[in-house]
Amino acid sequence: MTTAGKKAEIPVVQLQPDHEDEKHESYFQLVWQRFKKSRPAIVGGLMVLSLIILAIFAEFFSPVDPTDANLQDSFIPPTRIRLIDGEGNFHWRPFVYNQVVTIDAKTFEPLWEEDHAQRFEIKFFVNSWEWKILGLIPTQRHLFGVEEGGKIHLLGTEKQGRDLWGRACSAGRISLSLSLFATFVSIVVGAVVGIISGYYGGVTDNIIQRFVEFVASFPQLPLWLALAAIIPRTWDSLQVFIVMVIIFSLLSWTLLAREVRGKVLAFRETDFIMAAKEMGASDMRIIFLHLFPNSISHIIVVLTLTIPQIILAEAFLSFLGIGIQEPLVSWGFLMRDAQNLQTLGTHTWIMMPVIFIIVAVLGFNFLGDGLRDAADPYSIV
Repeated sequence: MTTAGKKAEIPVVQLQPDHEDEKHESYFQLVWQRFKKSRPAIVGGLMVLSLIILAIFAEFFSPVDPTDANLQDSFIPPTRIRLIDGEGNFHWRPFVYNQVVTIDAKTFEPLWEEDHAQRFEIKFFVNSWEWKILGLIPTQRHLFGVEEGGKIHLLGTEKQGRDLWGRACSAGRISLSLSLFATFVSIVVGAVVGIISGYYGGVTDNIIQRFVEFVASFPQLPLWLALAAIIPRTWDSLQVFIVMVIIFSLLSWTLLAREVRGKVLAFRETDFIMAAKEMGASDMRIIFLHLFPNSISHIIVVLTLTIPQIILAEAFLSFLGIGIQEPLVSWGFLMRDAQNLQTLGTHTWIMMPVIFIIVAVLGFNFLGDGLRDAADPYSIV
């Protein structure tokens, strides 16, 4: 039997699907992969996270009760943590010396010196003064402390003898929460106004933009000063906090409204928006499911610029004495003693809370840059 005329059979190779290649990464996985490649963003996130942890568990990180006032301990310099004693001997466990005060015979200024007669070792996870975890669970556990009879003040003390380290940690609760709440309010208002203005356009856009220009024309700092100055001294802490949030968010939303409007104007004529309209999608569905997610990168940029701005504004107002008032404590409030140049010249450590402000501003800026880039993982770097 011949094979002439017989069609040659072509072997068919069936390709098996590679399940690994079929796996598609989600949007959030792409964002995380791009975010973790940015070292400044990781550093900024760690800086912000550290401040948040210190603020929430301030008492745990405070070896001394920051609310205890003792005029005899007024303006104690920061305690030096040592490994080598006064005789030059090395010790594996860190220790401190108590500080004693003497009066200068010529200037009558108090001079603090270390008393090398006895050293006090630093211990970790010690039992000391009582506090409540999240205001609910009582405990006496603290991260570190010194032996009985010793005193440790990492950042020194202020004029009433209260520990600056513990007060700076707890002050982060007000400074961070106030800036976050104020930023959240301004972000919500600015995003909604910007999306509505850009999506509907026409007369609606003209009216909204003229209003935005009117609000943006007010000078922020003088208006903040005026509004903060009229807060009655008889108001309680919660009322003052709420009013301060409103004051800081009052003029902070206009920039975001402009940014989001420009983004929406670029998106509203694109194919996916036109297709959604042809399919009968409502305006609210288009706004919240299509336009808002595509504006996230711009919102993140403005958010990360607004938080440090409000932190600095609050610190400035509190420094002048027209912002946060006791019993609330903020970073700006702690630096109020620095208004006196004579006090600042002799007790420079009272400016230590400014370190927390610097770390917060830099941390949010670094974190914002990384989030801005990561929020658009499909763009070309």
